[in-house]
Amino acid sequence: MTVPQVVDEAAPAARRREQRGWYWYDWADSAFQTTVLTVFLGPYLTSVATTAAGGEDGFVSFLGLDLRPKAYFTALVTISVLLQIVIMPVVGALADHTGRKKQILAFLAYLGAAATLGFYFVSGGGYALGGALFLLANVVYGSARVVYDSFLPQISGVEERDAISSRGWGFGYLGGGLLLALNLVLYLSGAVETGLAVRVSLASAGMWWAAFTVIPMLRLRNRPVATHDATAGRAVTGSFRQLGRTIADLRRYPRTLLFLAAYLIYNDGVQTVIGFSATYADQELGLGKTTQISSILMVQFVAFGGALALGRLAVVIGMKRTVLASLVVWTAVVAVAYFLQEGAAVQFYAIAFLIAIVLGGTQALSRALYSLVIPPGREAEYFSLYQISDKGSAFLGSLTLTLALQITDSYRSAIVSLIVFFVVGFALLMTVNLPRAVREAGNEVPQHI
Repeated sequence: MTVPQVVDEAAPAARRREQRGWYWYDWADSAFQTTVLTVFLGPYLTSVATTAAGGEDGFVSFLGLDLRPKAYFTALVTISVLLQIVIMPVVGALADHTGRKKQILAFLAYLGAAATLGFYFVSGGGYALGGALFLLANVVYGSARVVYDSFLPQISGVEERDAISSRGWGFGYLGGGLLLALNLVLYLSGAVETGLAVRVSLASAGMWWAAFTVIPMLRLRNRPVATHDATAGRAVTGSFRQLGRTIADLRRYPRTLLFLAAYLIYNDGVQTVIGFSATYADQELGLGKTTQISSILMVQFVAFGGALALGRLAVVIGMKRTVLASLVVWTAVVAVAYFLQEGAAVQFYAIAFLIAIVLGGTQALSRALYSLVIPPGREAEYFSLYQISDKGSAFLGSLTLTLALQITDSYRSAIVSLIVFFVVGFALLMTVNLPRAVREAGNEVPQHI
């Protein structure tokens, strides 16, 4: 049974106000992506685990696993992604089944923000506390993104969806970049002890996430659904049943399934390149922290303009062609990175600039396209499947890197192995008849698809 929703007939002014409120959630939660996931938490938790293990040659125990300190954070990421795969579809079904998207988004956002604030108390040998907080924060971060993304089809028409999605991504890069810049000033100033500076920076991401979530909570609104369960127990039970129907119903939308497969593959490559770039710069190119940090900041701010620029390009040549062109750039970036010489800081900055140009646009336009090929009224359910490969959730890419490093013991071989994600994703996306997929899902086909 589907969960049809009432068509949104909001006045243009009210819709624009809601769109602007929706942008602010990306501003709020991008602090977790940049400050926590990209820069500070991995190295800090590794150092905490090393202290607890009595050195790099020791082991720490977590959830029954004996782990080397250097493998602790990557193991946490893998566990959190597996938990996301289980939990996010249930959250999506619950959001659609109850019609309480706004309340569910608020609950998840503030739970994630509270867990992130808790990183302030992780010190000494408290690796287990840090690991538990990270699992909670990353799982609810991804689950909240499911609900957040599902608002996109409800607050925008088909002709403006690519622009709205691009603005949200771009605004998020600005917010995440601004807090990261402030935290790096504190970290590099030497005004406070390094460990304390990291803990303050991590906690600030939780405060930022919580504070700016207030704005979308004031502006977003729920839409009525045809079926509504009054009790929490019935709602959860109904959500599990609806999830099973969603997965079974994918067979009715083969072109939607093909697009989803293409996205999961090429975006896993995108996420892995982002997550691996600092390690590659450090271990293979021998670039210092200043170069790594400044390149990350550059990417955050250039990506804002890149997301908007690719959104405008999509109006001219179409969303699908723009995404395909961006995948060509991603392939070229990975290929060039293989040939970089040690200490090649200028070339590394150039590659980071190219990544920034296509980064936001690739993801924003993919989100807009996906919103067109899913049936109305079941956005959160379908976005829970889409979210399996999004910020902080690159399972296949991480596995590919691990195998490449294990077999070749070469960072260059590992980075070039990621080309397969962009080539396969490009090939699959080429075969998708998007106008037909949109019509089969019951949506209107935009002119510049």
